[in-house]
Amino acid sequence: MSSNLQPSVCGSESQVIQHVVSGRTQVLGVFGHPVEHSVSPCMHNAAAAALGLDWVYVPFPVRPEALCRALKALPALGIRGVNLTIPHKLAAVDAMDCLAPSAAALGAVNTVRVTDGLLEGHNTDPAGFMAPLVAAGFPAAGASAVVLGAGGAARSVAWALASAGASVIVANRTVGRAASLAADINAAVAMPVVSSMGVSDESALCAAVAGASLLVNTTPAGMHPNVTGLPPAPLSALHAGLLVYDLVYRPRRTRLLAAAEAAGCAVLDGLPMLAHQGAESFRIWTDVAPPVGVMLSAAESFLQAAG
Repeated sequence: MSSNLQPSVCGSESQVIQHVVSGRTQVLGVFGHPVEHSVSPCMHNAAAAALGLDWVYVPFPVRPEALCRALKALPALGIRGVNLTIPHKLAAVDAMDCLAPSAAALGAVNTVRVTDGLLEGHNTDPAGFMAPLVAAGFPAAGASAVVLGAGGAARSVAWALASAGASVIVANRTVGRAASLAADINAAVAMPVVSSMGVSDESALCAAVAGASLLVNTTPAGMHPNVTGLPPAPLSALHAGLLVYDLVYRPRRTRLLAAAEAAGCAVLDGLPMLAHQGAESFRIWTDVAPPVGVMLSAAESFLQAAG
């Protein structure tokens, strides 16, 4: 089979990775709808290039009604694995032949590995979330955390923290949704370490944040293009000794993180989590230690070029 020279642009025009794609090239990808602005191709193609692997990662625009057919076609096409992004993480569970513990506990799949014609479902979000905390020297065991939001990201965060021995309060505008998430996580970890509250109870939320060592924003508040947004965090309760972790990565310095720094808090933005969850997917597919630094730099370059 003849090969074609395929340039994969990562960030600026000066950062072009050229890769000869042939019939021997191993194919990975991401399924999403929409998927055009995904950072994942940039990260994974940079990682493969850095390691000299003959792998290529491609974005696939897959509509929700076509997800099951697309997943079932992976073995026949010889595709080694895919990431799943909005809106596919929950719907993909029923299409898997087996689930890793994290995916089973969360009821969501963000990484599919094809092995012997079977679809293995994984969820790398908890590992991606925890890695920057470990790097920052934050002791999750015994910590008290407040998690803002009750969506899929909050579920991953609460499960990761609870599994690591932290006590967690999930605060959300809809109290019932927060309570349901807390009940699910407590059942998954077999201990009552997660509780819930509504963000409308300002005094209770202030007290929770004042007594916490970790505050995590899992909501999209403050994310591009609505960069002036703020999550429902009581800024007056921010204090030295509190680590504020905003999962938003565009922009990296959100209004919440700026306020946290002004209050003397330590801060983490969401880009390292993005790189680490991608790196964990890369390891699952290739059985090779991923170059996390390369992936983080590629993501930074991509976002800078995107403006």
